[in-house]
Amino acid sequence: MKVRVLIRPKAGILDAQGQTVERALPALGFDDVRNVHVGRLVELEVDNPARVAEMCERLLANPLIEDYEIVTAAADGART
Repeated sequence: MKVRVLIRPKAGILDAQGQTVERALPALGFDDVRNVHVGRLVELEVDNPARVAEMCERLLANPLIEDYEIVTAAADGART
């Protein structure tokens, strides 16, 4: 099964990359953008998606400063 893990800084944690992007966009003509957050996407193929949360807690994300969201996709591309 294909699994995507979306990792973002927790609310209240400084997102320096997001702030940099937010400041740069108006210089490129994108004036109507605010609250930019930059995160990571990790894609995995796993036999047991029930263990992905454990993978996140132990390696993929830093649970002290990051939140994560697990999105599973069936073989036909449907999301769960």
